[in-house]
Amino acid sequence: MTQTEPRLGGAPRVLGAGLLGAYLGLARGLGWLAPVVLKRRLARGKEDPARWREKLGEPGAARPAGPLVWLHGVGLGEVMALRALVWALHEQDPALEFLITSSTRVSAQVLAKSGLPRSRHQFMPLDSPVFLRRFLAHWRPDLVIWSEQDIWPAAIVEVARRGVAQAYVNARITPASLRQRQRLGALFGAVLDKMALVSAQDLASEARLRQLGARRFGAVTRLKPSAPALPVEGAALDALRGQLGGRRVLLGASTHEGDEREIMTALHSLDPADWLVVIAPRDVARAPAISRRLTEALRAHALRSEGLVAQTPVFLADSYGEMGLWYQLADVALIGGGFDSVGGHNPWEAVPFDTAILHGPDDSNFAEDYRALAACGAARQVAKGGLVAALPGPSDARDMARCAQRARAKEAASLSALARALLALREAGR
Repeated sequence: MTQTEPRLGGAPRVLGAGLLGAYLGLARGLGWLAPVVLKRRLARGKEDPARWREKLGEPGAARPAGPLVWLHGVGLGEVMALRALVWALHEQDPALEFLITSSTRVSAQVLAKSGLPRSRHQFMPLDSPVFLRRFLAHWRPDLVIWSEQDIWPAAIVEVARRGVAQAYVNARITPASLRQRQRLGALFGAVLDKMALVSAQDLASEARLRQLGARRFGAVTRLKPSAPALPVEGAALDALRGQLGGRRVLLGASTHEGDEREIMTALHSLDPADWLVVIAPRDVARAPAISRRLTEALRAHALRSEGLVAQTPVFLADSYGEMGLWYQLADVALIGGGFDSVGGHNPWEAVPFDTAILHGPDDSNFAEDYRALAACGAARQVAKGGLVAALPGPSDARDMARCAQRARAKEAASLSALARALLALREAGR
């Protein structure tokens, strides 16, 4: 499963150790400033009033008895992807307990509804030894798993000092992030050298990680295709379906401004007797601004918070944690982030719901994923102004959905092997 690379040479290792020591010195100073910064953020509504002290390493829950796996993903997308790995690990060892950390309030809110086995969430402590030691003394993890692009040097050092195995999974390094990290390449090399296993999302990311100094690689494995279906509240689904009146549903999923402009352009050509358009913004806090733009464009619409759909051409989802509901309702989904230089969002969330997938020109964050889906006709790229022309008919939409299911099954095949390799790390460290 793993391939061992040569160790870092003497000069890079010494330089990396020096940079890491300097970073840790600065991180210790963060301990004095962090409470002040967090309180200011709290006053502006950017922190959870009940849980902000978790970022200072103060526990918000009791540690469960038994072996504990700590998994970290910075935000909503990363945490949602980790669900697949939690289930795979649970299936192989049902006695495992899981601690999932992230940094954003939205990820915490959505994760609370995910129904993961033996799991609890905490906010990631700030990357300062004083907070991390407090956090680790309470949680005492038996295995630590970092994901995607979010790895924290001080946290990794503190975990290593306790002799706990660490892995870096679903790792993704873009050309831009490689350039940024190469400015302090020796620092990242010293941090990556502490990983017992690195599993990249794609071969390009693996090659870039090698340039940064990672050396113990497992098979390329993407987590997002294997993630379980997002939750759906049955009563809400039945109530909304009852108001469709035979219309098909076009969903704008995790939209940004460019995606919404594309959808509003399409509204000129979509008959409201045939289509209901649902807009579910990536940041729900933007819903009032979207509502104002729809009103200015003379587009009648209803809000999820008002519960109205019947006879309305546009439905604005101003709610958190209901993306599964919108995918289940939709015949076709335009996955957001493709018209705004955002790089696109995760297309695999739509697949378990048999929703046909469209996306904009910028898919740089999910290029390999869209390539796998497009290879069997499961996804279509939409040019600017081309949304209406790209909409599949009912039969084509069903064919796209079936193709997507086959692509998902193929992508998911390596996940159980990754779970076994991770559990082997824990066993080796016992």
